[in-house]
Amino acid sequence: MSATPITPERLAAFDEAAIAELAQRLDDDDYPNPFEALQDWHLIRALAIHRPDLAHPYVHLVDQEPFDEE
Repeated sequence: MSATPITPERLAAFDEAAIAELAQRLDDDDYPNPFEALQDWHLIRALAIHRPDLAHPYVHLVDQEPFDEE
């Protein structure tokens, strides 16, 4: 299985329907293997960073809590 790279062009191609579909897959958490879930998580995280306006309704799916390592 080969992962599709996360490129600026791929992120720019997302619209509201596409991110809603991505978020639904993550919310359902029904993946054949954990690597596919991780790929989607990295994709929605990249969208939250680079397209925050689009990802805002789904930010709860991205763990962005700061933590202290001390």
